[in-house]
Amino acid sequence: MDLVTGSFAGRFARVEPRRTAAGFVTGLLTDLEIKTCWQLAEQAGHGRPDAMQRLLYRAKWDADAVRDDVRKVVADRFGDPDGVLVVDETGDLKKGMHTVGVQRQYTGTAGRIENAQVGVFLAYASRHGHTLIDRRVYLPKSWTGDRDRCEQAGVPDDVAFATRSELADDMITAAAQALVPARWVAADEAYGNNTGLRARLRELRLGYVLAVSCDHLVPIDGGKTRCRADRLVEALPATAWTRRSAGDGSKGPRFYDWAWLADVGADGDPDDDGRHSLLIRRNNLTGELAFYRCWTPGPAALAQLVRVAGVRWIVEESFQAGKGQVGLDQHQVRRWTSWHRFTTLALAALAVLAICAADTRTADRHTQPDMIDLTVNEIRRLINVMLIRPTRSIAYRLRWSNWRRRHQARARRAHYARRLNLEIQP
Repeated sequence: MDLVTGSFAGRFARVEPRRTAAGFVTGLLTDLEIKTCWQLAEQAGHGRPDAMQRLLYRAKWDADAVRDDVRKVVADRFGDPDGVLVVDETGDLKKGMHTVGVQRQYTGTAGRIENAQVGVFLAYASRHGHTLIDRRVYLPKSWTGDRDRCEQAGVPDDVAFATRSELADDMITAAAQALVPARWVAADEAYGNNTGLRARLRELRLGYVLAVSCDHLVPIDGGKTRCRADRLVEALPATAWTRRSAGDGSKGPRFYDWAWLADVGADGDPDDDGRHSLLIRRNNLTGELAFYRCWTPGPAALAQLVRVAGVRWIVEESFQAGKGQVGLDQHQVRRWTSWHRFTTLALAALAVLAICAADTRTADRHTQPDMIDLTVNEIRRLINVMLIRPTRSIAYRLRWSNWRRRHQARARRAHYARRLNLEIQP
């Protein structure tokens, strides 16, 4: 734990917020069902939640600088020249309209349009391990076009509208500039269909395996014509398909049938000297198809592209671990700065679990080859049992229960008064 939290201790000028930040990350690693400032403060032994709230709202520290430190720790521990950067988004369902970025929008969390806040995240994956390393909150045009609303949520004046693909571009570029060792980028079709993002990755000389939609137009005949991806499948002979594993899943190797069209045209960049191709995945049970636009600055084998396509799923695992283990989606904050601070500390806690799991996995392969690898879930349970071990008196628990009830009573009175004022206004 000290490897991660100690990496950003110097970002706090005063000892109090430094200790609070360490307690915050420790609290995120506990088995608390809800991980808000109230619960984290009680877990840390504080008399009130003020210090935890101040850490997210008013304390002087730079969340982006701490993010950089966490990213460096992950790159140092998991770094590999064949590493993969994976981008994806996740939504948190929210009530009201005042939380930064919230509006009615589609989110995969619910699988439909809901009142939600969407964050775009970047993960790093290599043969050593994987975890999330960066984050951006998505601001719809309904926010960036309303400066008063942005001001109330603390959004900086220089923040303009950016698409989710542009946020992904920003994070990938920052990782490349920070020399995070990566050769590949993977993403789903929401990002793969974006021409600008693909062009940017080629500028960065990052190979990519990006999912695209079935109606994506693929350049063929040296770029002279374009054909829908699903139409190209119709002309493929049976010999074009080969069965390969996209990596191990929870139930073993994930086998699919793959076809590779290695002679598709470029996107129209005259200076493009790389190799474009289209990768097609077919579920050997259902026949369902998936398509990937691929580009590499040099020669690449089918096995490499298949591996990268399979690595994309690690971001889903990271979201599941982030939300289920360290409360990534449990922030109850409304403002821009607070969201970035909470999320950054959650990434730090997730990095602790990922690094511990990788370290034990390396050791167990030599000492306990007959056991499965320790999972992130089990690592967190062991941290609680062996390190945190909360031992608080009944009087202490009752004092916190009384504080919560008093605070909730004040909040209810204020809420009722506000509702009454709104109802009596003409």
